[in-house]
Amino acid sequence: MLTTVAIRGYRSLRDVVLPLRRLTVVTGANGSGKSSLYRALVLLADCGRGEVIGSLAREGGLQSVLWAGPEQTAGARRTGATEGTVRTRPVSLEMGYATDELGYLVDLGLPQHAGPDSLFARDPQIKREAVFAGRIMRPAATLVRRGGPHAEASAESGRGFDELTRALPSYRSVLAEFAGALPELTAVRDRLRNWRFYDGFRVDAAAPARHPQVGTRTPVLSADGSDLPAAVQTIFEAGLDDLARAVADAFDGATVEIAVHDGLFDLQLRQPGMLRALRCAELSDGTLRFLLWAAALLSPEPPSLMVLNEPETSLHPDLVRPLAALVTAAAEQTQVVVVTHSPAMIELLGAVPLDEDGDAVRLELYKEFGETRLHGQDLLSTPPWDWGKR
Repeated sequence: MLTTVAIRGYRSLRDVVLPLRRLTVVTGANGSGKSSLYRALVLLADCGRGEVIGSLAREGGLQSVLWAGPEQTAGARRTGATEGTVRTRPVSLEMGYATDELGYLVDLGLPQHAGPDSLFARDPQIKREAVFAGRIMRPAATLVRRGGPHAEASAESGRGFDELTRALPSYRSVLAEFAGALPELTAVRDRLRNWRFYDGFRVDAAAPARHPQVGTRTPVLSADGSDLPAAVQTIFEAGLDDLARAVADAFDGATVEIAVHDGLFDLQLRQPGMLRALRCAELSDGTLRFLLWAAALLSPEPPSLMVLNEPETSLHPDLVRPLAALVTAAAEQTQVVVVTHSPAMIELLGAVPLDEDGDAVRLELYKEFGETRLHGQDLLSTPPWDWGKR
């Protein structure tokens, strides 16, 4: 289970170190930084897939996503006026996570020289990476480290480091290049690739979920929900009856079934009092969206981390309770982060304040001088974290 997520230099996240529990509920007013946190987690997962450079480029490049305020905000809090300060650190976007066993940190910066006549002079570069044992990156706990093109791994003797390469391209992660050779890198890469993100679902007339699709065994619903019928059938064949109970509870005894025609799977909802089942194309937006969330949350092979962005959006208030029950059930099998500003959802999930013990915690974000901060966080409630240096 992740114990810590740290982001420095991304949009409003000037320097945020967050504690995570089995179920973490992130809330706050509009513009407080919830979406920035969600996108930062996506970028961190992209490091495991080797896609972080492309993802940043699609967001407008590194300069478009960097923290735009002063490096230090103590002066602004003291005087009430925001002014530029002398920079003491390189321009960078840093992200990382830690568990009780392993942690990972990546530092992305601006290119120094992309090459003569190169059209990629604005591509961000991976300046630094580290994989470490435990929750804090310390020299003695560092297993793999990368600085620019130079990468090395801790020697088997426990003394010093063995060189891996001196020519690692700035756009390639050490996770992608050496994961097959080092078990620690394999574990970090596979964990990041295993994370799943659900940021709402399309339910318009042209949405993939509304149309029959070729079905294959699908233990994890895709991010766009296009394989909903196959995912539901996989849940059924895994012997899990939670989905049937959730649908019956949410829609007054309704049942879900999968019809197959020429290899194409189509989901149908049969409701009491109706002579025929309703096809996916006929379902209301709210009904289809609930079915998509149910299929995602009841995966027979849950990912190590599931991040949900405002799952209650466009649902009738009567569906918030059964949806919260699904989230709670999912958190018994995997770690879940829910981004929401729904008071009803927060209450139903039983999330406690930061200073209280429990499996579900509520992290309330707010903005101060443009910087995202966490209500109630102090030195005692901030997880230990060391960013290190380039």
